[in-house]
Amino acid sequence: GVGEHVSFHMFFDSWMVEQNYQLQELVSATKEWGGRSDVVEQVVHHYEHYYKTKSMWAKKDILSMFSPTWTSSLEKAFMWVGGWRPTTAFHLLYSKCGLQLEAALEDYHHLPSGLNTGDLGDLSHSQMVRVDELHKSTLREEKMITEKLAKKQETIADSSMVRLTTELMVHMEEHDQQVVVDAALASKENGLVRVLQMADDLRLKTLKELILILSPIQGAYFLIAAAELHLKIHEWGKNRDASRKRRRHHYTTTTTTTANK
Repeated sequence: GVGEHVSFHMFFDSWMVEQNYQLQELVSATKEWGGRSDVVEQVVHHYEHYYKTKSMWAKKDILSMFSPTWTSSLEKAFMWVGGWRPTTAFHLLYSKCGLQLEAALEDYHHLPSGLNTGDLGDLSHSQMVRVDELHKSTLREEKMITEKLAKKQETIADSSMVRLTTELMVHMEEHDQQVVVDAALASKENGLVRVLQMADDLRLKTLKELILILSPIQGAYFLIAAAELHLKIHEWGKNRDASRKRRRHHYTTTTTTTANK
């Protein structure tokens, strides 16, 4: 919860450590399945905890959620309303389905039951129809939230803001200006809180509804793919940021040394 961490950044870091641990649990479970649907439930609860905590922190500092210090530049470039785009879940599922089906076709002669692998390469026609329906409805909701965010962003140039930047500033003391500005921006930020909540609700709903369409072991394979992608993109992004920082430092040091000669 909020009280357990000094910042959302700290919570995020500890949540990622736990996600890595749960990834190992999922991988182990798929190797010796035996109906281990409890592992899938634990991971879903972990996501629920993340969004509940994020919602609490968003009310305290919404702007940091749109420009997070806990993610890399790479992750920020692919963000949608403070997080991952819900329809990305379907692209991940389709990619993993294709890869696991390819693997199954290669191993066809070695499988005792032919192509009945039980993984994401083994989705039934009815499952694919349900996934497609969910994909379409998620896309509609995603577009609606995108439009709501656009409307909120446009209010930064509404008449009240323009008046603040011109007429009122000339006739006000600095302290009074700050009070008026804070009040004006607070309403803008509250609007962003509501849009972020809608986006996060859609993210979680999409994940949970996809899991319901899949069998428990297919759900485990999907959650493995989601965790692997999330953890690796985060790691690669952090490494690229660190590499750029080192290059900038080297360039600055070299330039300064040359200038002092």
